[in-house]
Amino acid sequence: MQLKLTDSKLPFAPLLLIAPFFLWGTAMVAMKGVMPHTTPLFVAVVRLIPAGALVLLAAAFMGKAQPQGWKAWLWISLFALVDGTLFQGFLAEGLARTGAGLGSVMIDSQPLAVAILCLWLFQEKIGFWGWLGLVIGILGISLIGLPDGFILGLFHPESAQVSAGIGDLFQGGEWLMLLAALSMAVGTVLVRWVCRYVDPIVATGWHMILGGLPLLAVSAATESEQFVNIDFSGWMALGYSTVFGSAIAYGLFFYFASNGSLTSLSSLTFLTPIFALLFGNLFLGEVLNPLQSMGVGLTLVSIYLINQRDTLAEKLGKCRNGAVNSDEEVKLLESSELNTVEFPVQVRATELESEV
Repeated sequence: MQLKLTDSKLPFAPLLLIAPFFLWGTAMVAMKGVMPHTTPLFVAVVRLIPAGALVLLAAAFMGKAQPQGWKAWLWISLFALVDGTLFQGFLAEGLARTGAGLGSVMIDSQPLAVAILCLWLFQEKIGFWGWLGLVIGILGISLIGLPDGFILGLFHPESAQVSAGIGDLFQGGEWLMLLAALSMAVGTVLVRWVCRYVDPIVATGWHMILGGLPLLAVSAATESEQFVNIDFSGWMALGYSTVFGSAIAYGLFFYFASNGSLTSLSSLTFLTPIFALLFGNLFLGEVLNPLQSMGVGLTLVSIYLINQRDTLAEKLGKCRNGAVNSDEEVKLLESSELNTVEFPVQVRATELESEV
């Protein structure tokens, strides 16, 4: 399904199409900017629970039905645990230890895990382009997530850089971001069962609220002075990540998805880390080293290949079919030129012609 922007009734449809990815990327920068003045889990709670309430309010305004039956609430609760509590918890803790741009790249690598899970659970074909994207993605994530000392030490096994790099591996937040991406991938797969019992927009709102409650409890028990040091700009950043980065972004995403544009949205996933890298450098002064820059490039290529694997395979198939058809036409013409064909012609002289 491809999005036809001319058919959309919304004004500025092309800009609105990329708005969710712009909002998600810039929300990462806003969350990172306020991290020094608060605690990670508190940031996750503020982003989840109020945004969930706004999504449910919008769903009620749209006339969406609330969940009915224990199966609906069971799947919503499971979805909330994986895609709410675990995803946002790992994301917030990882963001406190790494940059917004790198964190966004790690988070948006989840299509790689989704492709593997769908292959395992639903026997969906990955194809050549999908496998190529997976290999490139693993290489890119390795360049981002593994410490530089570990990577450089692989070329000098006799040095002590490898062991030192392994020791630094769990000090950064990249591995937490990878766990967040895996949680999001599992949540993406769970949506197939959740949508059988409840509207996806309603499920999104409830999973935010239910997923935020355990984080609220853990934050209250283990963190202190969550909001004491937050200034006005910090509250504005939290409000932006909650209202725009969660509620409005999800609302626009589901609007376009419900209008048959899921393929178009998937192809734009790579825009999120690009926006996060750009604004992270602009507002937070985040700079990537050469290995990380190479890893980011490879990861973005892999995300594109994974999301567009069916389209690329279809285009490649059409090119092959066109080449085969053209070869057959050339062979037919060549064979017709080489073989002489005799046509019997009968000539009948008319009386006028005989007199002449």
